[in-house]
Amino acid sequence: MKNFINRISNLLFMLFFVLSLSSSVFSEVRLARLFDDHMVLQCDQPVRVWGWASPAEKVKVQFADQSHETQANTKGRWEVFLEAMKPNFKGQELVVSGQNNQVKLKDVLLGEVWLCGGQSNMAWSLRGSRDADIEIASANYPAIRFFKIPNIARDNPQEDILPVPMGDTEGRWMMAVSDQVESCTAVGYYFGKRLHRYLRVPVGLINASWGGTMAQHWVSEKTLKPIPEMQEYIEKHEQAVKEWNAGGGEEGAKKRYQQALKEWEAQREKAKKESKREPRRPNIRSFESPGYKRQPGGMYNGMILPIAKATIKGVIFYQGENNSFGTSWKPFPKTFPSVISDWRKVFESPKLPFGILQIAGWSNRRSMTYDQNHHTNVVREVQFLTWKNTPGTGLIVTFDTNSNGSIHPGRKQPVGERTARWALAEVYNVGKNLEWKGPVYKSMQVEKEKIIISFEEESARGLRLDKDTDVGFYIAGKDKIFHHARARVFNRNQLQVWSDAVKEPVAVRYAISNLPMYSLMNGRELPAYPFRTDTWPIEPHQSTGTYEVEKYNWNN
Repeated sequence: MKNFINRISNLLFMLFFVLSLSSSVFSEVRLARLFDDHMVLQCDQPVRVWGWASPAEKVKVQFADQSHETQANTKGRWEVFLEAMKPNFKGQELVVSGQNNQVKLKDVLLGEVWLCGGQSNMAWSLRGSRDADIEIASANYPAIRFFKIPNIARDNPQEDILPVPMGDTEGRWMMAVSDQVESCTAVGYYFGKRLHRYLRVPVGLINASWGGTMAQHWVSEKTLKPIPEMQEYIEKHEQAVKEWNAGGGEEGAKKRYQQALKEWEAQREKAKKESKREPRRPNIRSFESPGYKRQPGGMYNGMILPIAKATIKGVIFYQGENNSFGTSWKPFPKTFPSVISDWRKVFESPKLPFGILQIAGWSNRRSMTYDQNHHTNVVREVQFLTWKNTPGTGLIVTFDTNSNGSIHPGRKQPVGERTARWALAEVYNVGKNLEWKGPVYKSMQVEKEKIIISFEEESARGLRLDKDTDVGFYIAGKDKIFHHARARVFNRNQLQVWSDAVKEPVAVRYAISNLPMYSLMNGRELPAYPFRTDTWPIEPHQSTGTYEVEKYNWNN
């Protein structure tokens, strides 16, 4: 009941806000809602500050020793750029003045700002991670700040983050200290913690993640419409909107909800009298507009566009699980790379660093055929090929972080730490000796009854098998039937793979499974990327058609 009352209060609060905006002209200057007390501004780059005021109103922005003046345009929008500033742990005031009011933000730091995007494994809070018991109690990093963007989906572009009720942990900047940090994205926390300690600067984490989302939810409608594999999703949403409008829109939904409540109350009373289990109360979310739910472009409109003017250092993105069910893998080879290109475009940063977190494994292993043809293999390969063909990106392995078949591995620390390694090595260029990636497959050669696998040299220094155990390897002949294989390291960075069951091998696979076994790593104990030497079609389960890697233009 308490959750239901809170949800109703939140909806009424949002409705009041929207009505107040539509019924009045901006009479007071205000900042975009990303700007708030305790925030972190990006250092060493010009920083855009923006907001709204009355049309033609003069606005002054003051921060540190800078002062900038501008004038709101005919729509009431204004923006200025602060000149690049060095990192600073000292909290300062950001002051915005208009004709009728003044806004003061306190304790604003200068440091490195990263956007943390994706679905549930990025949204997963520190509270839910394996090491929560020790990490929350010992967290004392007041210069690491985090901001969770409220989960808002819309079928039209939004200018700003929608407001949240006072006291909510979303929509405001918080600190990585014991009494606040539990709601921080766990991956983002460990990522930010390592950057903070290595670079010795404040770190800001903007969390734009929503569980259960697919890549197409984070891409613009303009980009999605020409993709043939997206037509089914687009048409389904358009049909839902059409039916919603035909049913009376908001008013019709309210009536249907009230009717459902009456029926539920009657059923509950009947169940009580008969000493039976009471029925579940109708969920008000089921009566929401389709435009407020997961949809093509929905999170791009509701969560990315409102912050797209922000000055950030880069992005880390953990998504792909929900493109691993049914036929949802089909648009992924086109929609996943589009997340990167669309975000770079809207943030006006063609080379915006983009850390891709490869999805983990889950579910139970079954037959080898089942494992080899699981949707997760398609998603991981798409993520790998996107990385290899998109400059300024990095791919971080995660499939070794769960100890069971859970889709949400509890160990978030190695994921955040590895992602920080990539950022430090490739984005901050802190030194040539900082390794961040495990062995990357390069080529193969058949030698009698064995296949010799070579890896990219810089990734395979100290190549080894964990405890000298050769699990996770598969080998096949011309019949395309895979068998468990043996493997051994030789020539420092090469691998021999063989099986007594395959006398004339033609293909090797490693960690190609819904829940991969693994043993291959480099001297830094960074796990090898899953790979296959073949390009044979994969037939995902509970689906139609086959995934054929050669059909796609990976250089696009």
